[in-house]
Amino acid sequence: MPLRRPSPSRGRAVVVIAPLSLTMALGLWGIRRQNTMWGDEAVTHQLAHRDLSQIWYTAQHVDLVHAVYYAVMHELFALFGGGLLTLRLPSVLATSLAASGVGLIGLRLAGPRVGLLAGLVFPLLPQVQKYAQEGRSYAMVCALVTWATYALVAAVPHHTQWRWAVYGSTMLVACLLHEFAVLALAAHGVTLVVSRIPRPVLAAWSVAAAGVVAGLSPLAICSVGQSGQLSWIDGPVRPGYFVVVAVVGAACALLPLGRRGTVGLSALAVPILVLPGLLLLIASLGKPLFVDRYVLYSNIGIALLLGAVIDYIHRRQRYRRTAWIAAVAVLAALVPQSLSLRTPQARSNDATAIAAAVRKEGRPGDGLLYLSGQHRILTAANPSDTRFLTDLALAQDPVSSNTLAGVELPAQDIAARMLDFDRIVAVRATGAHSLTSPQEAAKTSILRRCFREDGTTHVNGARVTVYVRDDESIKRSAFDDGLPWGCTGLMDAARLRSRESSDAHHGNVQPSAAVQDR
Repeated sequence: MPLRRPSPSRGRAVVVIAPLSLTMALGLWGIRRQNTMWGDEAVTHQLAHRDLSQIWYTAQHVDLVHAVYYAVMHELFALFGGGLLTLRLPSVLATSLAASGVGLIGLRLAGPRVGLLAGLVFPLLPQVQKYAQEGRSYAMVCALVTWATYALVAAVPHHTQWRWAVYGSTMLVACLLHEFAVLALAAHGVTLVVSRIPRPVLAAWSVAAAGVVAGLSPLAICSVGQSGQLSWIDGPVRPGYFVVVAVVGAACALLPLGRRGTVGLSALAVPILVLPGLLLLIASLGKPLFVDRYVLYSNIGIALLLGAVIDYIHRRQRYRRTAWIAAVAVLAALVPQSLSLRTPQARSNDATAIAAAVRKEGRPGDGLLYLSGQHRILTAANPSDTRFLTDLALAQDPVSSNTLAGVELPAQDIAARMLDFDRIVAVRATGAHSLTSPQEAAKTSILRRCFREDGTTHVNGARVTVYVRDDESIKRSAFDDGLPWGCTGLMDAARLRSRESSDAHHGNVQPSAAVQDR
């Protein structure tokens, strides 16, 4: 009796369910990362707990490009609570959907076995594993780009308006979640051109692409005014992974991987793998823009190519044993990295540990100082960690000021408040750029002249230092650097200037000439 071949619907179900299940298992494994949270996740946690109106007002000042994501997370927090699981589960689910989408793309372009293999390879990629467990928008963007790519592949042979509408709307939502998703649109255009599709189909894609660009334009124009947020990027951030997978993908594309329809697998996979990251690297020659997570969706391309290559080798009998040995070796090599990704050290900082160090080192009534003030967010996730300390530089808290880190006092007021305290706990972020604002200069100057270090705790991403007031330093600083006063004089001058400024504001007196000259 002849064996019955699996039905197409059953094969499609396997291609969807198997990658989804594997991705869910990997995403849930160690999702709490020892109950820690890093700085970017702390931003999501803080903003998503604000009202929608507050999110909107904050976006006028900062993080406009993430406003849609914060609004989505706000609603999820309202429904399921604002804990770590709610913060990260959306990324796990999004990555799982992306894996299923990759499988379906592979099925349509090269058959069910390639689709299954590509879908299973995708969640094993280290970068995918990392951002599948992160409370940021990148996994959602990757999922949307994946399904937009599937809609594109489905729309090319059928050429129906509703398919192009689905493609365009999905791409637009991806771009609204993160603007650099628009680079995938460029990759899709290259795919269609090299595939030599009929002119009417290319025209339909052009209309859809124009709609995406038009819908994104208001956000892009408004966010240009916030481009200073990217000033922390002083060069390509972690480009090594992108370069490696791009080279491996290009080498895979040299093999005869086959083609089932109008669009070939290599013609789709190589542009989306290479082009977005390459464009960001080229742009970085003028202004640094490349960050690996901005093009997370490029992993769609390498997963498809690796799935097709594994299938190619599998179809050749003499290479099967070698292929199995290589696959086991690769999986074994991935285990240590997969384990490390689920530790707090896998991120550039550990906001939970930083806040815990502040709580441990501080005493009730101590002063608290952030160097610089923009890193106040590192202890914002759990306000109880700093409840008994006085934030010496804060004039207006982040929520009421509709900012991420609040508004700080003028430099002279910060200096005066610092000198009112015998102990100050200072938080310095590791690797942060030294700011030259008057406030930061006042903080560092007073600490150097009038306090001494009493101990430093090093944690992932920051160091927490306790400073105690030093009477000997106060005496010695009387003529340091040509200043005609010591620390006490600095404090008195600062208070005088603050008082005179307040009086001038109320129309009582004008600031003295000496103060004006300074």
